[in-house]
Amino acid sequence: MSEKEENEWIKRSIILFFIGFLIILVGVIITVAAALLFGGGTASIGGFILIGPFPIVFGAGPEATWLTLFAIILGILCVIMFLVLWRRRS
Repeated sequence: MSEKEENEWIKRSIILFFIGFLIILVGVIITVAAALLFGGGTASIGGFILIGPFPIVFGAGPEATWLTLFAIILGILCVIMFLVLWRRRS
């Protein structure tokens, strides 16, 4: 891989990182605004943490089953995208 291609790859990676960060930030702001404006209701949480080959799945609340399933699907898609992009780079 030439130095120019490597620099382009680094630039794209940084841009994707910041886009992801901004999407998360906007989601948090929308969630906090909705909670402050509409109040009440119940809260549910679900998540998926992948540390190496070991997945950690968690959830709490009335809708935890669906949120946990959604988190697992997103985690699997992330791993697939990582593998596809890794092969393209090699």
